[in-house]
Amino acid sequence: MTTSTTTPPVTARVVWLTLIVVVLADAMDLMDATIANVAAPSIVSELGVSENVIPWLGASYALALGSLLVLGGRAGDKLGQRRTFLTGMIGFIIGSALAGFAPNAEILIAARVIQGAFGALLIPQGMAIMAATFPKPMLQKAFAVFAPMLGVFAVGGPILGGLIIDANLFGLGWRPIFLINIVLGGGALILAFRYLPTVPAQRSTRIDLIGSILLALALFGLLFGLVTGSSDGWNMLTIGSVIIGLILLGLFGWRQARADEPLLPRSLLANRGFTSGLIVGLCVFASFSGLMYVISLFFQLGLGYSPTKTSLNLIPLTIGIMVGSGIANALILKLGRRLVLIGMLTTILGTGLLLIFVLISGAQVIWWQNLIATSLIGIAAGICFNSVFNTALGNLKPEEAGSASGSLSAIQQIANGIGSALVTTIFIGTLASGTATAMMTTLIVILAIAVLCLLAVPLLPRSAVALAE
Repeated sequence: MTTSTTTPPVTARVVWLTLIVVVLADAMDLMDATIANVAAPSIVSELGVSENVIPWLGASYALALGSLLVLGGRAGDKLGQRRTFLTGMIGFIIGSALAGFAPNAEILIAARVIQGAFGALLIPQGMAIMAATFPKPMLQKAFAVFAPMLGVFAVGGPILGGLIIDANLFGLGWRPIFLINIVLGGGALILAFRYLPTVPAQRSTRIDLIGSILLALALFGLLFGLVTGSSDGWNMLTIGSVIIGLILLGLFGWRQARADEPLLPRSLLANRGFTSGLIVGLCVFASFSGLMYVISLFFQLGLGYSPTKTSLNLIPLTIGIMVGSGIANALILKLGRRLVLIGMLTTILGTGLLLIFVLISGAQVIWWQNLIATSLIGIAAGICFNSVFNTALGNLKPEEAGSASGSLSAIQQIANGIGSALVTTIFIGTLASGTATAMMTTLIVILAIAVLCLLAVPLLPRSAVALAE
């Protein structure tokens, strides 16, 4: 692909147009990561497939993105961030079109993998381009707009999805939730070709392709075995898949210990606070990702809500995330890892209340019960999302922060994929006993994960770094 080598002067106009491009790219990622939560029942119904497909609708995207995210950042350094960004955007648009017009579940899941893979090329480049080319005063102004906008898109994905599905635009049902990326991505691509600054490529950067392939195959093997085994029964295929995944994961660790340019710097793995943060983060993001997916499924399959009504009943959850984020922003430096503890205890409280409400009311849970439980879960999510990783970075050297942040972002995406797949598999696997039983079983599992997370909190650094502006 040929791209322009002429870099326009970084004027205020270029700064804001570049910011629009980067925000649109991240918005598509954030919405596509969550929008399938509301769309899953409609997709399964229209395509006429088993509900066992549901876990893969979110996991296929998140795992492809997470397992390739660090590789995508390295590719941008080596090949040039502008070129990598444009390639990622074009591929993401193509993947979105394939998803929107998918005639069956197999092509839809393959398209979601394409979206995630090209998203891994796309997402790391925007922030890097801004940091490398914007004058510092402009960069600070850009970040002041950037962070709140991403928050809106992150929590707005399911809401937008429900409204689009019920609107049944052009008689396409759920398909416009993916096709909208053609419009958003096309506009961003036109602006990017014209205005996106060029950052000189670092040709000396080495990319550990073997390590990346091992990680991707290991994650696929583990997840395929666990999800398929839980839903369809354990046999030689599913057990063998898990065993092969574990072997490949071990080979990935062996490779990282010996590679000249490992995907995860070895000095980070030697830091107990950071590795504890990885473990806690993996559990936290996996459990919340699965919980939010299952709440959406329960609203539709258990309470009989339409996609729009489901979206509206998710608003307390999204407001709670915003409130929790504000709490974390105000208290992270003062409380450090104690804030993670508060977030986990709030998680247990909110999930426990929802379990009690379902136990008492079954599939007749009423609006005020949902309001209380989902608001608490949202507040807990906001606190944890904005404190776990900043605490994990608490005792690292400044020069390690960049690699550590990229690694944590990858872990977050991997956790989202694992959580959405495994937790929804538990829900779908027990659905034959009734939606209330399926929901209670799922909530008990999430409570157990939250309690296990509490045991690892004392291993985190006592202090935290400031939340990113």
